[in-house]
Amino acid sequence: ISATNTHTQQTTVRWWFLCSFSPCFPLICQLLVGSDLSPSLSVVPSGCTMSSTVEKNEYPKASNALVSGAVLSYIAAVFLLMSFCSPYWIVSYPESFSSFKNMGLWEYCFRDFTYPYYQFPKQFNGCHHIFSEEYYVIREYLLPGWLMVVQGFVTISFLLTFGSLIIMACEIVRWPLKFVLRYEWLLSSMSFTGIASSSFFMFLAVAIFGGNAYRRDWLMYPKFNVLSWSYELAVVSFMILGLAALLLYKESRKSYEMRREAKNLVMQMQMHEPGYHPSHHTSRSLHSGGYI
Repeated sequence: ISATNTHTQQTTVRWWFLCSFSPCFPLICQLLVGSDLSPSLSVVPSGCTMSSTVEKNEYPKASNALVSGAVLSYIAAVFLLMSFCSPYWIVSYPESFSSFKNMGLWEYCFRDFTYPYYQFPKQFNGCHHIFSEEYYVIREYLLPGWLMVVQGFVTISFLLTFGSLIIMACEIVRWPLKFVLRYEWLLSSMSFTGIASSSFFMFLAVAIFGGNAYRRDWLMYPKFNVLSWSYELAVVSFMILGLAALLLYKESRKSYEMRREAKNLVMQMQMHEPGYHPSHHTSRSLHSGGYI
């Protein structure tokens, strides 16, 4: 009985997707209801009876893979946001009494720091943005080329992650309904591409930063410094994003297969219409293995 119910539910979802996808919706619905094209089907979606399926909420819901991928992406986005904004990628040991205190991607904190290559005896104190006027004279020292690359990678990952979250939110809540049901395969592919790219860019960022954090031509006395929790959150976020990308890849493949099955069914139904004459493009598509 459980297997029969599962098969019936899958059949309903596929035929509902077919009716929503097809540009000749009324004709296909009439064929489904009033003909014997599919005598083996015991379930006909309610949309084909011209009733309001939106009001009855009988459209296919978001899959578990999509929901799980969205939840993991949201958790990773929170970690990424904290890492992106917090100035604790590197900190100095408290017992070292170093003039350098901590830094992040966009902020440095010093206490009585004197830059040895600056001709005036100026001391830098407090926490300031890296592009502030306070750090204008030592900006080249604080912002080497590899750190700008890390900033760029993390920023790209930040934008891709939150952009993909918006797309996945629209897929889950099914808004706008017709657009999501018709182009769910495309939206799932975009979400997968965004999350996978975000994970890759975060991996490059943490790898480059970890490999250059103890350079002697950057912060003085690097042995007194240690990677802190902001960097660790960045590492955790790219791992979670990678796991979410695997789930979204599964969902995108499933959506694409459903789309291809729906197009094949549309083509088969059109062939049963009276006066139908296949074109050269249609014949070539059928012989190539599918109408895509």
